[in-house]
Amino acid sequence: MNAYFYYFYNFMRHIFDAFYEVIISIGNAIVAIFDVPFYMDLFRTYKDDLTPLGWIAAILTHILVYALFGLLVYLLYRGIRVLMKFKVRVVDYEKMRDEVVRLKREIMKANYEKDKILAMKVADMGVQVDDKLAALGVLPPDEAEAAAEEELEGALAEGVEEVDGTDEEEVAFVETTELRFPKLSSVDRYFRSAEYVVPEYDNNITLEEVCSNFRNFAASRLGLYYDLEIIKQTFATFGAAKLLILQGISGTGKTSLPYALGQFIQNPSLICSVQPSWRDRTELFGYYNDFTKKYTETEFLKTLYEAHFYEDMRLIILDEMNIARVEYYFAEMLSILELPREEERYFSVVSSQAANDPDKMKEGKIWIPNNVFYVGTINNDDSTFAVADKVYDRAIPIDLDDRAEPFEAPDTEPMRLSYNHLDAMYREAKAKYSISEENLARLDKLDQYLIAHFRLTFGNRILRQMKEYVPCYIACGGTELDGIDFMFAKKILRKFESLGLGFIRDELDGLVLYLDNEFGADNFKISKTYLARLKRMSGGSSN
Repeated sequence: MNAYFYYFYNFMRHIFDAFYEVIISIGNAIVAIFDVPFYMDLFRTYKDDLTPLGWIAAILTHILVYALFGLLVYLLYRGIRVLMKFKVRVVDYEKMRDEVVRLKREIMKANYEKDKILAMKVADMGVQVDDKLAALGVLPPDEAEAAAEEELEGALAEGVEEVDGTDEEEVAFVETTELRFPKLSSVDRYFRSAEYVVPEYDNNITLEEVCSNFRNFAASRLGLYYDLEIIKQTFATFGAAKLLILQGISGTGKTSLPYALGQFIQNPSLICSVQPSWRDRTELFGYYNDFTKKYTETEFLKTLYEAHFYEDMRLIILDEMNIARVEYYFAEMLSILELPREEERYFSVVSSQAANDPDKMKEGKIWIPNNVFYVGTINNDDSTFAVADKVYDRAIPIDLDDRAEPFEAPDTEPMRLSYNHLDAMYREAKAKYSISEENLARLDKLDQYLIAHFRLTFGNRILRQMKEYVPCYIACGGTELDGIDFMFAKKILRKFESLGLGFIRDELDGLVLYLDNEFGADNFKISKTYLARLKRMSGGSSN
Protein backbone atom coordinates (compact mmCIF):
# COMPACT_ATOMS: atom_id res chain seq x y z
CA MET A 1 0.00 0.00 0.00
CA ASN A 2 2.96 2.32 0.67
CA ALA A 3 3.97 1.94 -2.94
CA TYR A 4 0.58 3.26 -4.04
CA PHE A 5 0.86 6.33 -1.79
CA TYR A 6 4.31 7.11 -3.20
CA TYR A 7 2.91 6.66 -6.72
CA PHE A 8 -0.09 8.91 -6.02
CA TYR A 9 2.12 11.56 -4.39
CA ASN A 10 4.54 11.73 -7.33
CA PHE A 11 1.69 11.59 -9.86
CA MET A 12 -0.20 14.55 -8.31
CA ARG A 13 3.05 16.44 -7.67
CA HIS A 14 3.95 16.24 -11.33
CA ILE A 15 0.51 17.56 -12.35
CA PHE A 16 0.65 20.50 -9.90
CA ASP A 17 4.23 21.23 -10.88
CA ALA A 18 3.06 21.46 -14.47
CA PHE A 19 0.25 23.84 -13.48
CA TYR A 20 2.75 25.86 -11.47
CA GLU A 21 5.08 26.08 -14.45
CA VAL A 22 2.17 27.24 -16.63
CA ILE A 23 1.23 29.97 -14.15
CA ILE A 24 4.86 31.03 -13.75
CA SER A 25 5.29 31.07 -17.52
CA ILE A 26 2.19 33.24 -17.96
CA GLY A 27 3.43 35.57 -15.23
CA ASN A 28 6.87 35.79 -16.80
CA ALA A 29 5.30 36.44 -20.18
CA ILE A 30 3.20 39.28 -18.77
CA VAL A 31 6.26 40.74 -17.03
CA ALA A 32 8.24 40.45 -20.27
CA ILE A 33 5.49 42.14 -22.25
CA PHE A 34 5.51 45.12 -19.91
CA ASP A 35 9.37 45.23 -19.47
CA VAL A 36 9.69 48.96 -20.11
CA PRO A 37 13.50 49.19 -19.30
CA PHE A 38 14.18 46.54 -21.95
CA TYR A 39 12.24 48.52 -24.56
CA MET A 40 14.09 51.72 -23.64
CA ASP A 41 17.52 50.04 -23.90
CA LEU A 42 16.47 48.49 -27.21
CA PHE A 43 15.36 51.86 -28.58
CA ARG A 44 18.61 53.57 -27.48
CA THR A 45 20.58 50.86 -29.26
CA TYR A 46 18.98 51.59 -32.66
CA LYS A 47 17.93 55.24 -32.48
CA ASP A 48 21.19 56.65 -33.86
CA ASP A 49 20.91 54.48 -36.96
CA LEU A 50 17.25 55.28 -37.74
CA THR A 51 16.52 57.37 -40.83
CA PRO A 52 13.63 59.87 -40.84
CA LEU A 53 11.44 57.22 -42.50
CA GLY A 54 12.53 54.72 -39.86
CA TRP A 55 11.57 57.16 -37.09
CA ILE A 56 8.09 57.51 -38.62
CA ALA A 57 7.71 53.73 -38.91
CA ALA A 58 8.84 53.25 -35.30
CA ILE A 59 6.35 55.80 -34.01
CA LEU A 60 3.51 54.19 -36.00
CA THR A 61 4.50 50.79 -34.67
CA HIS A 62 4.28 52.01 -31.07
CA ILE A 63 0.90 53.61 -31.71
CA LEU A 64 -0.55 50.45 -33.29
CA VAL A 65 0.76 48.19 -30.52
CA TYR A 66 -0.59 50.45 -27.77
CA ALA A 67 -3.95 50.69 -29.57
CA LEU A 68 -4.12 46.90 -29.84
CA PHE A 69 -3.46 46.47 -26.14
CA GLY A 70 -6.01 49.16 -25.32
CA LEU A 71 -8.61 47.38 -27.47
CA LEU A 72 -7.97 44.05 -25.74
CA VAL A 73 -8.33 45.66 -22.30
CA TYR A 74 -11.59 47.37 -23.37
CA LEU A 75 -13.06 44.12 -24.73
CA LEU A 76 -12.13 42.34 -21.52
CA TYR A 77 -13.83 45.08 -19.50
CA ARG A 78 -17.01 44.91 -21.63
CA GLY A 79 -17.13 41.14 -21.31
CA ILE A 80 -16.98 41.36 -17.53
CA ARG A 81 -19.77 43.98 -17.54
CA VAL A 82 -22.01 41.73 -19.66
CA LEU A 83 -21.44 38.78 -17.35
CA MET A 84 -22.26 40.89 -14.31
CA LYS A 85 -25.61 41.88 -15.81
CA PHE A 86 -26.78 38.27 -15.69
CA LYS A 87 -26.09 38.10 -11.99
CA VAL A 88 -29.14 39.16 -9.96
CA ARG A 89 -28.76 39.69 -6.28
CA VAL A 90 -31.22 38.07 -3.91
CA VAL A 91 -32.41 41.48 -2.78
CA ASP A 92 -33.11 42.55 -6.36
CA TYR A 93 -34.97 39.29 -7.03
CA GLU A 94 -37.20 39.88 -4.00
CA LYS A 95 -37.89 43.42 -5.21
CA MET A 96 -38.91 42.10 -8.64
CA ARG A 97 -41.17 39.51 -7.03
CA ASP A 98 -42.87 42.18 -4.92
CA GLU A 99 -43.32 44.32 -8.05
CA VAL A 100 -45.00 41.44 -9.89
CA VAL A 101 -47.40 40.94 -6.98
CA ARG A 102 -48.16 44.67 -6.94
CA LEU A 103 -48.88 44.71 -10.68
CA LYS A 104 -51.20 41.73 -10.34
CA ARG A 105 -53.10 43.58 -7.64
CA GLU A 106 -53.45 46.59 -9.93
CA ILE A 107 -54.77 44.33 -12.68
CA MET A 108 -57.35 42.92 -10.29
CA LYS A 109 -58.49 46.42 -9.35
CA ALA A 110 -58.72 47.38 -13.04
CA ASN A 111 -60.79 44.27 -13.76
CA TYR A 112 -63.09 45.18 -10.90
CA GLU A 113 -63.61 48.66 -12.31
CA LYS A 114 -64.30 47.16 -15.73
CA ASP A 115 -66.89 44.76 -14.29
CA LYS A 116 -68.41 47.64 -12.34
CA ILE A 117 -68.87 49.66 -15.54
CA LEU A 118 -70.49 46.67 -17.25
CA ALA A 119 -72.78 46.17 -14.29
CA MET A 120 -73.83 49.82 -14.43
CA LYS A 121 -74.76 49.40 -18.09
CA VAL A 122 -76.97 46.38 -17.49
CA ALA A 123 -78.32 47.27 -14.04
CA ASP A 124 -82.09 47.46 -13.90
CA MET A 125 -83.83 50.66 -12.90
CA GLY A 126 -83.72 51.15 -9.13
CA VAL A 127 -81.14 48.39 -8.49
CA GLN A 128 -78.01 49.52 -6.72
CA VAL A 129 -74.72 48.92 -8.49
CA ASP A 130 -73.21 47.23 -5.44
CA ASP A 131 -76.15 44.81 -5.29
CA LYS A 132 -75.79 44.11 -8.98
CA LEU A 133 -72.08 43.43 -8.57
CA ALA A 134 -72.78 41.09 -5.67
CA ALA A 135 -75.29 39.18 -7.79
CA LEU A 136 -72.70 38.86 -10.53
CA GLY A 137 -70.12 37.53 -8.08
CA VAL A 138 -67.77 40.54 -8.34
CA LEU A 139 -65.89 41.39 -5.14
CA PRO A 140 -64.67 44.86 -4.16
CA PRO A 141 -60.91 45.41 -4.66
CA ASP A 142 -59.96 44.94 -1.00
CA GLU A 143 -61.94 41.73 -0.60
CA ALA A 144 -60.80 40.44 -4.00
CA GLU A 145 -57.18 41.18 -3.12
CA ALA A 146 -57.42 39.40 0.25
CA ALA A 147 -59.13 36.40 -1.33
CA ALA A 148 -56.55 36.26 -4.10
CA GLU A 149 -53.63 36.42 -1.66
CA GLU A 150 -55.15 33.67 0.47
CA GLU A 151 -55.70 31.52 -2.60
CA LEU A 152 -52.18 32.22 -3.86
CA GLU A 153 -50.65 31.18 -0.53
CA GLY A 154 -52.71 27.99 -0.56
CA ALA A 155 -51.63 27.22 -4.11
CA LEU A 156 -47.95 27.75 -3.22
CA ALA A 157 -48.27 25.53 -0.15
CA GLU A 158 -50.30 22.67 -1.58
CA GLY A 159 -50.05 23.07 -5.35
CA VAL A 160 -52.85 22.70 -7.89
CA GLU A 161 -54.48 19.29 -7.93
CA GLU A 162 -55.58 17.82 -11.25
CA VAL A 163 -56.97 14.44 -12.15
CA ASP A 164 -55.52 13.42 -15.50
CA GLY A 165 -57.69 11.39 -17.86
CA THR A 166 -56.58 8.06 -19.27
CA ASP A 167 -57.02 9.35 -22.82
CA GLU A 168 -54.74 12.16 -24.04
CA GLU A 169 -57.71 13.90 -25.70
CA GLU A 170 -59.80 13.95 -22.53
CA VAL A 171 -60.21 17.24 -20.67
CA ALA A 172 -58.49 17.53 -17.29
CA PHE A 173 -60.78 17.96 -14.28
CA VAL A 174 -59.85 20.55 -11.68
CA GLU A 175 -60.74 20.16 -8.03
CA THR A 176 -61.92 23.51 -6.67
CA THR A 177 -64.48 24.66 -4.15
CA GLU A 178 -64.86 28.16 -5.63
CA LEU A 179 -66.96 29.14 -8.62
CA ARG A 180 -64.79 29.82 -11.63
CA PHE A 181 -67.78 31.28 -13.52
CA PRO A 182 -69.81 33.32 -11.01
CA LYS A 183 -71.95 35.09 -13.65
CA LEU A 184 -72.82 31.92 -15.55
CA SER A 185 -73.50 30.08 -12.30
CA SER A 186 -75.89 32.88 -11.28
CA VAL A 187 -77.72 32.28 -14.58
CA ASP A 188 -78.12 28.61 -13.62
CA ARG A 189 -79.55 29.57 -10.23
CA TYR A 190 -82.00 32.08 -11.72
CA PHE A 191 -83.48 29.77 -14.34
CA ARG A 192 -83.73 26.90 -11.82
CA SER A 193 -85.53 29.08 -9.30
CA ALA A 194 -89.23 29.85 -9.05
CA GLU A 195 -88.45 33.46 -9.97
CA TYR A 196 -88.26 32.51 -13.65
CA VAL A 197 -91.63 31.98 -15.31
CA VAL A 198 -91.81 30.57 -18.83
CA PRO A 199 -93.51 33.24 -20.98
CA GLU A 200 -96.41 32.71 -23.31
CA TYR A 201 -95.39 33.17 -26.92
CA ASP A 202 -97.43 34.63 -29.78
CA ASN A 203 -97.29 31.68 -32.15
CA ASN A 204 -100.34 32.60 -34.26
CA ILE A 205 -98.61 35.14 -36.47
CA THR A 206 -97.02 35.19 -39.92
CA LEU A 207 -93.72 36.67 -41.03
CA GLU A 208 -95.52 39.42 -42.95
CA GLU A 209 -97.48 40.33 -39.81
CA VAL A 210 -94.28 40.33 -37.74
CA CYS A 211 -92.69 42.84 -40.14
CA SER A 212 -95.73 45.10 -40.19
CA ASN A 213 -96.26 44.98 -36.41
CA PHE A 214 -92.61 45.69 -35.66
CA ARG A 215 -92.59 48.72 -37.97
CA ASN A 216 -95.73 50.10 -36.30
CA PHE A 217 -94.39 49.35 -32.80
CA ALA A 218 -91.12 51.18 -33.47
CA ALA A 219 -93.01 54.20 -34.81
CA SER A 220 -95.78 54.36 -32.20
CA ARG A 221 -93.88 53.37 -29.03
CA LEU A 222 -90.27 54.40 -29.74
CA GLY A 223 -90.55 57.17 -32.30
CA LEU A 224 -88.29 55.28 -34.71
CA TYR A 225 -89.27 55.12 -38.37
CA TYR A 226 -88.14 52.52 -40.90
CA ASP A 227 -89.13 51.68 -44.45
CA LEU A 228 -91.12 48.48 -44.63
CA GLU A 229 -88.69 47.21 -47.28
CA ILE A 230 -85.81 47.42 -44.78
CA ILE A 231 -87.85 45.44 -42.23
CA LYS A 232 -88.61 42.75 -44.82
CA GLN A 233 -84.94 42.47 -45.75
CA THR A 234 -83.97 42.23 -42.08
CA PHE A 235 -86.28 39.36 -41.21
CA ALA A 236 -85.52 37.58 -44.50
CA THR A 237 -81.82 37.79 -43.61
CA PHE A 238 -82.38 35.97 -40.32
CA GLY A 239 -83.80 33.07 -42.32
CA ALA A 240 -80.63 32.76 -44.42
CA ALA A 241 -77.73 33.85 -42.20
CA LYS A 242 -76.89 34.36 -38.55
CA LEU A 243 -74.97 37.60 -39.17
CA LEU A 244 -76.64 40.75 -40.48
CA ILE A 245 -74.54 43.81 -41.36
CA LEU A 246 -76.18 47.24 -41.32
CA GLN A 247 -73.96 49.73 -43.12
CA GLY A 248 -74.20 53.34 -44.16
CA ILE A 249 -73.61 56.86 -42.96
CA SER A 250 -73.94 57.84 -39.32
CA GLY A 251 -77.39 58.70 -37.95
CA THR A 252 -79.52 56.49 -40.22
CA GLY A 253 -80.68 54.10 -37.49
CA LYS A 254 -78.21 51.24 -37.82
CA THR A 255 -78.00 50.61 -34.07
CA SER A 256 -81.53 51.66 -33.21
CA LEU A 257 -83.12 49.11 -35.57
CA PRO A 258 -81.87 45.96 -33.78
CA TYR A 259 -82.33 47.75 -30.44
CA ALA A 260 -85.99 48.42 -31.31
CA LEU A 261 -86.42 44.82 -32.42
CA GLY A 262 -85.21 43.63 -29.02
CA GLN A 263 -87.79 45.87 -27.36
CA PHE A 264 -90.49 44.57 -29.70
CA ILE A 265 -89.89 40.91 -28.82
CA GLN A 266 -89.48 41.81 -25.10
CA ASN A 267 -85.96 40.40 -24.96
CA PRO A 268 -83.63 43.43 -24.99
CA SER A 269 -80.72 43.28 -27.42
CA LEU A 270 -77.19 43.24 -26.05
CA ILE A 271 -75.07 46.11 -27.39
CA CYS A 272 -71.34 45.33 -27.55
CA SER A 273 -69.41 48.50 -28.38
CA VAL A 274 -66.38 47.37 -30.37
CA GLN A 275 -63.13 49.09 -29.38
CA PRO A 276 -60.13 49.87 -31.65
CA SER A 277 -57.89 47.76 -29.40
CA TRP A 278 -59.78 44.51 -30.02
CA ARG A 279 -57.38 41.96 -31.43
CA ASP A 280 -58.63 38.48 -30.50
CA ARG A 281 -61.55 36.42 -29.19
CA THR A 282 -60.94 37.31 -25.53
CA GLU A 283 -62.61 40.68 -26.10
CA LEU A 284 -65.92 38.86 -26.67
CA PHE A 285 -65.57 35.60 -24.77
CA GLY A 286 -63.40 36.73 -21.86
CA TYR A 287 -60.36 34.94 -20.47
CA TYR A 288 -59.21 32.81 -17.56
CA ASN A 289 -57.36 34.75 -14.86
CA ASP A 290 -54.50 32.58 -13.58
CA PHE A 291 -54.02 34.82 -10.56
CA THR A 292 -57.61 34.80 -9.24
CA LYS A 293 -58.33 31.31 -10.61
CA LYS A 294 -61.56 32.67 -12.07
CA TYR A 295 -62.81 33.34 -15.56
CA THR A 296 -63.32 36.98 -16.52
CA GLU A 297 -66.80 36.70 -18.01
CA THR A 298 -68.15 39.15 -20.56
CA GLU A 299 -71.76 40.11 -21.21
CA PHE A 300 -71.38 38.51 -24.66
CA LEU A 301 -70.53 35.17 -23.07
CA LYS A 302 -73.30 35.52 -20.49
CA THR A 303 -75.87 36.33 -23.19
CA LEU A 304 -74.91 33.25 -25.20
CA TYR A 305 -75.20 31.13 -22.07
CA GLU A 306 -78.58 32.58 -21.06
CA ALA A 307 -80.00 31.73 -24.46
CA HIS A 308 -79.77 28.02 -23.59
CA PHE A 309 -82.63 28.42 -21.12
CA TYR A 310 -85.34 30.16 -23.16
CA GLU A 311 -86.99 29.96 -26.58
CA ASP A 312 -86.98 33.70 -27.26
CA MET A 313 -85.15 35.18 -30.19
CA ARG A 314 -82.12 37.19 -28.98
CA LEU A 315 -79.99 39.79 -30.77
CA ILE A 316 -76.38 40.73 -30.07
CA ILE A 317 -75.30 44.03 -31.62
CA LEU A 318 -71.64 44.55 -32.52
CA ASP A 319 -71.75 48.33 -32.65
CA GLU A 320 -69.21 49.88 -35.05
CA MET A 321 -67.83 46.43 -35.67
CA ASN A 322 -65.22 47.61 -38.19
CA ILE A 323 -63.54 50.09 -35.85
CA ALA A 324 -61.27 47.05 -35.26
CA ARG A 325 -60.55 44.24 -37.70
CA VAL A 326 -63.58 41.95 -37.63
CA GLU A 327 -61.60 38.95 -38.83
CA TYR A 328 -59.41 39.25 -35.71
CA TYR A 329 -61.90 39.16 -32.85
CA PHE A 330 -64.88 37.48 -34.59
CA ALA A 331 -63.08 34.93 -36.76
CA GLU A 332 -63.83 31.97 -34.50
CA MET A 333 -67.55 32.76 -34.40
CA LEU A 334 -67.65 33.06 -38.19
CA SER A 335 -66.14 29.59 -38.52
CA ILE A 336 -68.43 28.04 -35.90
CA LEU A 337 -71.59 29.51 -37.40
CA GLU A 338 -70.60 28.07 -40.79
CA LEU A 339 -70.65 24.49 -39.49
CA PRO A 340 -73.48 22.66 -41.32
CA ARG A 341 -74.47 20.59 -38.28
CA GLU A 342 -75.89 22.77 -35.51
CA GLU A 343 -75.04 20.23 -32.81
CA GLU A 344 -71.33 20.72 -33.57
CA ARG A 345 -71.32 24.47 -32.93
CA TYR A 346 -69.27 24.51 -29.73
CA PHE A 347 -66.54 26.92 -28.71
CA SER A 348 -63.88 26.19 -26.13
CA VAL A 349 -63.94 28.39 -23.03
CA VAL A 350 -61.37 26.68 -20.78
CA SER A 351 -59.15 23.63 -21.17
CA SER A 352 -60.25 22.05 -17.89
CA GLN A 353 -63.53 21.04 -16.30
CA ALA A 354 -64.50 21.53 -12.66
CA ALA A 355 -67.38 19.88 -10.84
CA ASN A 356 -69.03 23.21 -9.99
CA ASP A 357 -68.73 24.72 -13.47
CA PRO A 358 -71.97 25.94 -15.11
CA ASP A 359 -74.58 23.30 -15.94
CA LYS A 360 -74.55 23.88 -19.69
CA MET A 361 -70.77 23.74 -19.98
CA LYS A 362 -69.45 20.39 -21.19
CA GLU A 363 -65.74 19.59 -21.05
CA GLY A 364 -64.93 23.31 -20.90
CA LYS A 365 -67.05 24.07 -23.99
CA ILE A 366 -70.33 25.92 -24.55
CA TRP A 367 -72.75 25.33 -27.41
CA ILE A 368 -73.72 28.29 -29.60
CA PRO A 369 -77.54 28.52 -29.33
CA ASN A 370 -79.60 28.80 -32.52
CA ASN A 371 -81.90 31.47 -31.13
CA VAL A 372 -79.12 34.09 -31.05
CA PHE A 373 -78.61 36.35 -34.07
CA TYR A 374 -75.76 38.83 -34.59
CA VAL A 375 -76.10 42.32 -36.04
CA GLY A 376 -73.01 44.33 -36.92
CA THR A 377 -73.16 48.05 -37.65
CA ILE A 378 -70.61 49.60 -40.00
CA ASN A 379 -69.68 53.22 -40.64
CA ASN A 380 -67.94 53.61 -43.97
CA ASP A 381 -65.41 56.35 -43.26
CA ASP A 382 -61.66 56.88 -42.95
CA SER A 383 -61.60 56.01 -39.23
CA THR A 384 -62.59 52.38 -39.77
CA PHE A 385 -61.13 49.26 -41.35
CA ALA A 386 -62.38 47.69 -44.56
CA VAL A 387 -64.39 44.55 -43.86
CA ALA A 388 -62.78 41.46 -45.35
CA ASP A 389 -64.56 39.40 -48.00
CA LYS A 390 -64.68 36.38 -45.68
CA VAL A 391 -66.93 38.41 -43.35
CA TYR A 392 -69.19 39.72 -46.11
CA ASP A 393 -69.49 36.25 -47.66
CA ARG A 394 -70.83 34.81 -44.40
CA ALA A 395 -73.15 37.73 -43.68
CA ILE A 396 -75.87 39.61 -45.53
CA PRO A 397 -75.42 43.41 -45.69
CA ILE A 398 -78.23 45.97 -45.77
CA ASP A 399 -77.54 49.60 -46.68
CA LEU A 400 -79.12 52.35 -44.58
CA ASP A 401 -78.23 55.45 -46.53
CA ASP A 402 -81.00 57.80 -45.39
CA ARG A 403 -83.60 58.20 -42.67
CA ALA A 404 -87.17 57.09 -43.29
CA GLU A 405 -89.92 59.71 -43.31
CA PRO A 406 -92.14 59.84 -40.20
CA PHE A 407 -95.62 58.39 -40.60
CA GLU A 408 -98.74 57.86 -38.54
CA ALA A 409 -98.77 54.35 -37.08
CA PRO A 410 -101.40 52.61 -34.95
CA ASP A 411 -100.39 51.94 -31.37
CA THR A 412 -98.89 48.45 -31.42
CA GLU A 413 -97.97 46.37 -28.41
CA PRO A 414 -94.80 44.27 -28.15
CA MET A 415 -94.91 40.51 -28.46
CA ARG A 416 -93.02 37.40 -27.34
CA LEU A 417 -91.55 35.73 -30.41
CA SER A 418 -90.50 32.11 -29.99
CA TYR A 419 -87.47 31.09 -32.01
CA ASN A 420 -89.04 27.68 -32.61
CA HIS A 421 -92.06 29.34 -34.22
CA LEU A 422 -89.84 31.72 -36.19
CA ASP A 423 -87.72 28.82 -37.44
CA ALA A 424 -90.87 26.89 -38.37
CA MET A 425 -92.08 29.88 -40.44
CA TYR A 426 -88.71 30.05 -42.20
CA ARG A 427 -88.80 26.33 -42.99
CA GLU A 428 -92.35 26.59 -44.28
CA ALA A 429 -91.41 29.56 -46.49
CA LYS A 430 -88.41 27.73 -47.99
CA ALA A 431 -90.61 24.76 -48.84
CA LYS A 432 -93.48 26.86 -50.20
CA TYR A 433 -91.73 29.72 -52.00
CA SER A 434 -88.57 28.14 -53.42
CA ILE A 435 -87.06 29.97 -56.41
CA SER A 436 -88.77 28.96 -59.64
CA GLU A 437 -86.99 26.80 -62.19
CA GLU A 438 -87.25 29.62 -64.71
CA ASN A 439 -85.39 32.06 -62.48
CA LEU A 440 -82.84 29.44 -61.49
CA ALA A 441 -82.08 28.97 -65.19
CA ARG A 442 -81.76 32.77 -65.57
CA LEU A 443 -79.38 32.89 -62.62
CA ASP A 444 -77.26 30.16 -64.18
CA LYS A 445 -77.04 32.16 -67.43
CA LEU A 446 -76.24 35.31 -65.43
CA ASP A 447 -73.47 33.42 -63.67
CA GLN A 448 -71.97 32.42 -67.02
CA TYR A 449 -72.18 36.04 -68.20
CA LEU A 450 -70.32 37.27 -65.11
CA ILE A 451 -67.61 34.66 -65.59
CA ALA A 452 -67.11 35.64 -69.23
CA HIS A 453 -67.09 39.43 -68.75
CA PHE A 454 -65.93 40.01 -65.15
CA ARG A 455 -64.33 36.72 -64.07
CA LEU A 456 -66.74 36.53 -61.11
CA THR A 457 -69.06 33.72 -60.10
CA PHE A 458 -71.88 33.24 -57.62
CA GLY A 459 -70.19 30.45 -55.70
CA ASN A 460 -71.91 27.73 -53.71
CA ARG A 461 -72.26 29.79 -50.51
CA ILE A 462 -73.90 32.77 -52.22
CA LEU A 463 -76.22 30.59 -54.24
CA ARG A 464 -77.24 28.70 -51.09
CA GLN A 465 -77.89 31.96 -49.24
CA MET A 466 -79.96 33.24 -52.16
CA LYS A 467 -82.09 30.08 -52.23
CA GLU A 468 -82.77 30.52 -48.50
CA TYR A 469 -83.19 34.31 -48.48
CA VAL A 470 -85.62 34.71 -51.39
CA PRO A 471 -88.36 32.39 -50.00
CA CYS A 472 -88.16 34.11 -46.60
CA TYR A 473 -88.35 37.49 -48.30
CA ILE A 474 -91.48 36.40 -50.18
CA ALA A 475 -93.03 35.23 -46.88
CA CYS A 476 -92.31 38.69 -45.45
CA GLY A 477 -94.40 40.25 -48.24
CA GLY A 478 -91.85 40.73 -51.02
CA THR A 479 -91.58 39.34 -54.54
CA GLU A 480 -89.23 36.73 -55.93
CA LEU A 481 -87.47 39.01 -58.41
CA ASP A 482 -86.99 41.74 -55.81
CA GLY A 483 -85.40 39.20 -53.46
CA ILE A 484 -83.06 37.97 -56.20
CA ASP A 485 -82.25 41.59 -57.11
CA PHE A 486 -81.32 42.40 -53.49
CA MET A 487 -79.03 39.39 -53.10
CA PHE A 488 -77.39 39.95 -56.49
CA ALA A 489 -76.61 43.57 -55.62
CA LYS A 490 -75.37 42.91 -52.07
CA LYS A 491 -73.44 39.69 -52.65
CA ILE A 492 -72.16 39.93 -56.25
CA LEU A 493 -72.06 43.54 -57.40
CA ARG A 494 -70.36 44.54 -54.13
CA LYS A 495 -67.31 42.59 -55.35
CA PHE A 496 -67.02 44.88 -58.41
CA GLU A 497 -65.43 47.61 -56.31
CA SER A 498 -62.31 45.46 -55.90
CA LEU A 499 -61.97 44.72 -59.64
CA GLY A 500 -60.69 48.12 -60.73
CA LEU A 501 -63.62 50.19 -61.92
CA GLY A 502 -61.62 51.89 -64.62
CA PHE A 503 -61.11 48.56 -66.42
CA ILE A 504 -64.73 47.35 -66.23
CA ARG A 505 -66.45 50.71 -66.83
CA ASP A 506 -67.37 49.87 -70.42
CA GLU A 507 -68.76 46.48 -69.38
CA LEU A 508 -71.21 47.96 -66.86
CA ASP A 509 -73.61 49.24 -69.54
CA GLY A 510 -73.59 45.79 -71.12
CA LEU A 511 -74.56 44.22 -67.79
CA VAL A 512 -77.46 46.65 -67.36
CA LEU A 513 -78.68 45.81 -70.87
CA TYR A 514 -78.35 42.08 -70.07
CA LEU A 515 -80.46 42.46 -66.91
CA ASP A 516 -83.13 44.34 -68.86
CA ASN A 517 -83.32 41.61 -71.48
CA GLU A 518 -83.38 38.69 -69.03
CA PHE A 519 -85.44 40.04 -66.11
CA GLY A 520 -87.33 43.01 -67.59
CA ALA A 521 -86.66 46.72 -67.67
CA ASP A 522 -88.87 47.35 -64.63
CA ASN A 523 -87.05 44.84 -62.41
CA PHE A 524 -83.64 44.72 -60.69
CA LYS A 525 -83.87 48.37 -59.61
CA ILE A 526 -81.43 47.89 -56.70
CA SER A 527 -78.80 46.35 -58.98
CA LYS A 528 -79.20 48.99 -61.67
CA THR A 529 -78.92 51.80 -59.14
CA TYR A 530 -75.78 50.21 -57.76
CA LEU A 531 -74.27 49.80 -61.24
CA ALA A 532 -74.99 53.47 -61.98
CA ARG A 533 -73.16 54.47 -58.81
CA LEU A 534 -70.21 52.27 -59.75
CA LYS A 535 -70.02 53.92 -63.14
CA ARG A 536 -69.97 57.38 -61.55
CA MET A 537 -67.20 56.21 -59.23
CA SER A 538 -65.21 55.02 -62.25
CA GLY A 539 -65.41 58.46 -63.86
CA GLY A 540 -67.99 57.60 -66.47
CA SER A 541 -71.37 59.25 -67.07
CA SER A 542 -74.63 57.58 -66.12
CA ASN A 543 -77.98 58.14 -67.75
